[in-house]
Parts: sequence; C-alpha cells; structure tokens
Amino acid sequence: MAGLGSHVRIIADRKRPLPAPPPIVWADLTTPDSDGPRAWLRLLPDEVAPEITAWLEPRLVTWSSLWTRHPDLVIRLDCQPDGAGTRLHVVIEAPDDAPDGAWIGHVRHRINKLLFRDLRYSYGQ
Repeated sequence: MAGLGSHVRIIADRKRPLPAPPPIVWADLTTPDSDGPRAWLRLLPDEVAPEITAWLEPRLVTWSSLWTRHPDLVIRLDCQPDGAGTRLHVVIEAPDDAPDGAWIGHVRHRINKLLFRDLRYSYGQ
C-alpha cells in the first residue's frame, strides 16, 4: 500500500460507450464476479476478482487491483449517461514506483477486454 507522501500516476484513462443504461452497468460493476446468463468477468490465472472499495450509486465504482503482483492499483469506473446507454470512464492509478512498459500495456489491454469487450458482449452487442 502506498505510504504517506507517496504519489500516484494515471496509467490508463479511457472513455467508451456501452449500450446498457448507467444503473445496469453500475450494478454489473458492483457484482463483477456473479454467475448467471450474463456472467462476464473471466479472469486469467494471475488475476483475482476485484474488491469494491468505494461506490456512489448509480455512477461511481472503485475497484481494488485485479493483479496480486501489483495490489496498489486503483481502478475507478464512472458510469455517465450517454443517450440510452452509458459512457464508461475508466481511470487506473498506480504508485509512482509501479513497473512501466509492457506491464502497463498488459493492464490496459486486459481492462479493455474485460470492460469493452466482455461486459459489452454480455449486453448482446
């Protein structure tokens, strides 16, 4: 965990549309590891289901890290209305001393797949 005086940096900041309205997306983000016909969170062996560390219904959800090797990541998910759907704003913060390069690319790639492919497909699109 980052100590006092530590700084964080944003390693990902992305906004993309999802077809479901914000209350539906928010509910799915607050129960990401649920089973059922629309289960969407499929983790890799080096990943764990996130813990919900903060929320503001029906807009904001903050997740703990999905990666046990890098537990200090914070994933903020903001569900903004966008017509009949949602514009999901994802910000991932890491401590200043977090690894660079390929690891950050991996984190961005996984978040894109999980949220903007798998979650989107769970809505039928």
